[in-house]
Amino acid sequence: MFVATNIDGLFLTAALLSDRSLRARDVVLGTYAGIGALYAISVTASLVSLVLPPDYIALLGLVPIAIGARQLWQGSSETEAEVPAKHGVLAVAAINVAFGGDNIGVYTPVFATSPGHAIALYGLIFAGLTGLWCYAAHRLVNHPALGAPVRRYGPRIVPFVLIALGLWILFGT
Repeated sequence: MFVATNIDGLFLTAALLSDRSLRARDVVLGTYAGIGALYAISVTASLVSLVLPPDYIALLGLVPIAIGARQLWQGSSETEAEVPAKHGVLAVAAINVAFGGDNIGVYTPVFATSPGHAIALYGLIFAGLTGLWCYAAHRLVNHPALGAPVRRYGPRIVPFVLIALGLWILFGT
């Protein structure tokens, strides 16, 4: 789930790390802050499940299906990032949140259909994977030969993963 919604974030982080006007520390901290904010928004939104009848919660699986279908229709899951003139941790976090609509759309229904301990575990996993993502982005920036194949095939796989997650939410609950 994290990988499917953050392929674009990997390239965004790589682009920010390659910007010599940004400190790597600010990019990493801003990425953590942005992912943390997306997680918090999704947990809060999942509380809606407390007031919905259980039969309707599975319908939230339509959100990642719609996102995946839209990406297939558009032919790409990547978006061009425009970095604000003033850089820093908050700017990087804001960029991550701005590009994180798909994260919220996928995480919310998954969290809504998960017990509390699983949601907390997702948070820990997301924190670890965010570090891995920052490391991978750093490696992409320092090993440009790896970037071309990842940029070529990654966006093609993401829509199918999102649709699979949506089907899991719809029929797995």
